[in-house]
Amino acid sequence: MTQTLTLPELALKPGGRLHENLDTPHLVEFALRRAEGRMSEHGALVVETGKHTGRSAQDKFIVRDDETRDDVWWGPSNKAMSKEAFANLREDYLTYLATLDDVFVQDLFGGSQPEYRIGVRVVTELAWHSSFVRTMLVRPAPDELRSFAVDYTLIDLPGFQADPEKHGCRSQTVIAIDFTERLILIGGTGYAGEMKKAVFTVLNYVLPRKGVMPMHCSANIGPDGDTAIFFGLSGTGKTTLSADASRTLIGDDEHGWSDTAVFNFEGGCYAKMIHLSAEAEPEIHAATRRFGTILENVVMHPETRALDLDDASLAENSRGAYPIHFIPNASCENMGSLPKNIIMLTADAFGVLPPIARLTPEQAMYHFLSGYTAKVAGTELGVTEPEATFSTCFGAPFMPRHPSVYGNLLRKRIANGGVDCWLVNTGWTGGPYGTGTRMPIKVTRALLNAALSGKLKEADFRIDPNFGFEVPVAVEGVDTNILDPRATWTDGHDYDRSARGLVDRFRRNFTQFVAHVDASIRAAAPSEITDA
Repeated sequence: MTQTLTLPELALKPGGRLHENLDTPHLVEFALRRAEGRMSEHGALVVETGKHTGRSAQDKFIVRDDETRDDVWWGPSNKAMSKEAFANLREDYLTYLATLDDVFVQDLFGGSQPEYRIGVRVVTELAWHSSFVRTMLVRPAPDELRSFAVDYTLIDLPGFQADPEKHGCRSQTVIAIDFTERLILIGGTGYAGEMKKAVFTVLNYVLPRKGVMPMHCSANIGPDGDTAIFFGLSGTGKTTLSADASRTLIGDDEHGWSDTAVFNFEGGCYAKMIHLSAEAEPEIHAATRRFGTILENVVMHPETRALDLDDASLAENSRGAYPIHFIPNASCENMGSLPKNIIMLTADAFGVLPPIARLTPEQAMYHFLSGYTAKVAGTELGVTEPEATFSTCFGAPFMPRHPSVYGNLLRKRIANGGVDCWLVNTGWTGGPYGTGTRMPIKVTRALLNAALSGKLKEADFRIDPNFGFEVPVAVEGVDTNILDPRATWTDGHDYDRSARGLVDRFRRNFTQFVAHVDASIRAAAPSEITDA
């Protein structure tokens, strides 16, 4: 039975106003009138999120009770909060709400496929947060809004300060989810991305029970109707690489894979803005110059209102939220057919991995469970330069269940669909971070085009001595040397030492999954290597 907060429970102060389902123009007017943001020269709303310019991963909790005790993968990504602490938090949230002059409410869907979506009522302290979440989740049609059923309630209060002793959290910032009460509480942070990721976490919990594979990925459709999925953490290129003028965009961040479709969880895109250029990413750049876009922590000239997308003085993780239809070739249905290709994006900070490799189904599951990449500066609080990390399923902070649940769903769907799987390194080449250079986006796009068109399958391949996957020897339009990462290093022996270190990291990280996978997946691990 759904146990969500109802609007009458949101007791307002005398004279307080509850603003329900306002559209973007009205919310922007509120935000400007309340000095929550400023308008850029081209009409985007420009806001600052304060000290929280990325997710507060260490401040996220799930209530541990009979519903979650045996189903949640408890650990660093899924920290437990007691029922009593959450009850205290809930009470104090309602008390805080009663002090506000204005409260904003949006009724939205998480998920585009009707059979699998959830209804989310989002209550916010700030008008621009209401506009953000209205942009990022799926907006109901007028007839759907009239009969809207609330499955979960999310309350976002940046001005609320949690009490660790009373609320069972770590700091004054808190993100807490109660799956029994179906209530999400976010406080002490102005970073709007916490809202969309909290809804993503909920979908990652409920959809596997229905046989749907939830994914931290972008997705698009080729001219022949072929769908491609791009797995990857923030900063690896999901948004950039899926916004391809030659392909139809399904979505840039969060999707489900059902028996009949790949469907977007969202109705908007949330792109990194730093160093964005019209030449490299024309579709996304154009979105920064439209009314209805929200720009977080983007530097703007105080008089001319001109944007400086290269200025990271406010945040390395500057962001832009915009409706998906701002991308000219976005899917009207927010859905696509079953996928033909899976791309696993990794930003290798060691400069060891090739720019592209072909994976067997077993290798694909191994690398999916490993989730190797580098956390890119700014995507989480405290990350100031790339850090090598393993984030299982390319999204550990948002995966409440054990990784094997998602891994087995993926393996089943790859096998049933005959899907081609590719590992793509958007990280460093010619050396590690600090010595090498970032992989040129033109090279990545050329290799992806070859893979998605089917041409790459006709290339000659070599077996990588470190990881055992297949690497193309030559691809039209791409410098042959860059396909062999060892050849890009000044000293091949330095590369070999770095490769040994990375292989060792993979093997040590995977020990946590050994008991949950069969022999074929264990055999897909990189072998211990000697000097080349």
